Amino acid sequence: MSETAGVREVKSAARTVELLELLAARGDRPARLQELADELGVPRSSMYALLQTLISRGWVRTDITGSLYGIGIHALLTGTSYLDSDPRVRVVRPYLDEASDALGETIHMGRLDGRDVAYLATRESHEYLRTISRVGRRLPAHAGALGKALLAEHPDTELPEGPYEELTPNTRTTREALTADLAETRARGYSVDREEGVPGIIGFGFALRYDSPAQDAISCSVPVARLTPEHEGRIIAVMREIRGKIEATVPAAGGAAVHWR
Repeated sequence: MSETAGVREVKSAARTVELLELLAARGDRPARLQELADELGVPRSSMYALLQTLISRGWVRTDITGSLYGIGIHALLTGTSYLDSDPRVRVVRPYLDEASDALGETIHMGRLDGRDVAYLATRESHEYLRTISRVGRRLPAHAGALGKALLAEHPDTELPEGPYEELTPNTRTTREALTADLAETRARGYSVDREEGVPGIIGFGFALRYDSPAQDAISCSVPVARLTPEHEGRIIAVMREIRGKIEATVPAAGGAAVHWR
């Protein structure tokens, strides 16, 4: 059993969190009881009891047959509360609007979460609308502009050995390739994702250095067909300016606010 700050992990709580994370990761693919029991390595009867408890509290939902399970609406309500209560997200949102208005492209804010980046805010381009919002979703940090901008703020010794998940043919899947790319990111001051996370999309990521090392970043995503050298230059100039405004604002806005770890 693992320990955190000298306190032993509560097994039932850990199992509940693991179940919710598993259901959330499946997205629109509901799971059967045996699948969940096998995935988490728990007895079928224990998994059934846990699912029924979570269903009664709105954290898990089931179909009319009672045989398929998915994430419940209370997960959404809790996630929304996280976004609403985060002072940095509140400060950054207007600057995402400013960048979106200036560039006409999709602008994201994300936060490093282990080996992934969680999307906290997005302003979609009117020219290229996604069918599904990225807010609340995750992308492997090595495969996108947000993640690479943040990984470059950390020492390469923290990178796992690999191989890394391949999302597109352009994804860097080896530690050697990723460290070389992060070195270029540090030298230029921003990251570039050339169809590494999503085919047809190029991203430019900028770490927000109000934390050290940075945990948050912003990015601009552009369809390959619309990216000219002139447009790329404007994107970089505008995003650098927006980053500077955010970094100058967030520390003052923090005031006596709680600083979460």
